[in-house]
Amino acid sequence: MSATLAEADPGAGADLAWLKQLFVVVVPVALWFAPLGLAPLAQHGLAITVFMVLGWIVEVTEYAIVGLIGCFLFWALGLVKIDVAFGGFSDATTWFIFAALLFGTLATNTGIAARIANAVMRRVRPTYSGLLFGLVVTSFLLTFIVPTGTSRVAIMATITIGLIGALGLARGSREATGMFLISTYTSALFDKSMVAGAASITARGLMEKTGGVSVAWSEWFVAYAPCDLLVIVSCWWLTLKLFPAAPGKLEGGEAYLEEQARGFGPMTGMQMRAAVLLLGAVLLWVTDFAHHIPAAVIGMGVVLVALLPRIGVLTVDDLKRVNYLPFLFVASAISMAGALSATKGLDVLTDFVFGRIGPLMDGPLMTTVVLYWSAFLYHFLLASEISMLASSIPPLMTFAKTHGLNPKVVGLIWTFAAGGKLFAYQNAVLVVGFSFGYFRGRDLIRLGLLLSLAEFIFLIPTVLFYWPLLGLK
Repeated sequence: MSATLAEADPGAGADLAWLKQLFVVVVPVALWFAPLGLAPLAQHGLAITVFMVLGWIVEVTEYAIVGLIGCFLFWALGLVKIDVAFGGFSDATTWFIFAALLFGTLATNTGIAARIANAVMRRVRPTYSGLLFGLVVTSFLLTFIVPTGTSRVAIMATITIGLIGALGLARGSREATGMFLISTYTSALFDKSMVAGAASITARGLMEKTGGVSVAWSEWFVAYAPCDLLVIVSCWWLTLKLFPAAPGKLEGGEAYLEEQARGFGPMTGMQMRAAVLLLGAVLLWVTDFAHHIPAAVIGMGVVLVALLPRIGVLTVDDLKRVNYLPFLFVASAISMAGALSATKGLDVLTDFVFGRIGPLMDGPLMTTVVLYWSAFLYHFLLASEISMLASSIPPLMTFAKTHGLNPKVVGLIWTFAAGGKLFAYQNAVLVVGFSFGYFRGRDLIRLGLLLSLAEFIFLIPTVLFYWPLLGLK
């Protein structure tokens, strides 16, 4: 609709952009000078933080640029020193993101991800139900080796579009809609239940930085393993019910997958080396409870090995083609948390944001309910999951520590709740999937609402009965 209005009145889009820019500047400036009775350093830190968060909410420009401006203001206006204002750039979480971006490049460019996807899909029944289940499982497995959602949705889109064409399905048919929608949604969903995406990597880093807790990659994965299994089944079942197949037998899917497999040919030396590196990284992440090597160290180590001349899996040209904006965005978001803490503005923000829901968190059950749905609703305000988690995890950790709650448990619940979405704007992966035109906004709302309810139902027994067995009380 906004595009149509802009075409009808070219000045409307410019006016709206101007109003957004004015709003993002005026509100923080007013907060900077307002007579609130706060310590000047804390109030000024909050003003810059509000500038960054408002810039992310209204998307006044690229997220990374807003973040960098905020970091610069913390430093240039004398609130903190440069090592604090840009502290996120030396944080392990940021470099884990860098490694994750190159992991996606490695798995995609060498064809390893496509081979794995094809191998999984050829092992399911060539029926609509079987193909749907195969798409969900494939998306889940790709999360281990392609820890970037946009790369995964591109891979899944290629497979799904090929299947839709081979099956002779029309764009807009229930089967085509169901297949493409679940491929897209799961690409944005599973990286919250494992540390395999920018959002969960950011949340984990901030939990460790501001919550003072250590969260192993394996611990996060094991904590959500039961939910993962239930979500896989519920994704498949709900898609079948919401988008049932028309009467008649679907044919052509099996032949398409076999033809695709023949086109791959035998594995090359580069693909074998890439497979060894990816498998090694996953095994080290899964077993970090034993060797305690940080996930970022593992990721960066594998990436640097892949860049060595005789290995040849990644090249300098691959580095040049990487989109570094997510790296800059995460670094600036973590820097914001550090600067806000240094200026004591974090305590003020904690009291303001969580002071109202605190009294409702009475006991494990109510705490889980309040945290899940509060995060779910808060996600409507901030379109990006990274900005949503970056702005809320630090005050959440402070709140947990001051109210006798386990910061690790609270952070895990909050991050998991970010997986539920109703609108494409809430996640870049959904935006990419939506752009292909295979599903509509109302299709996403229907599936997203039911899956969000299902995830909530699965989370309750997981937190109350399973997590205590893992020491997460």
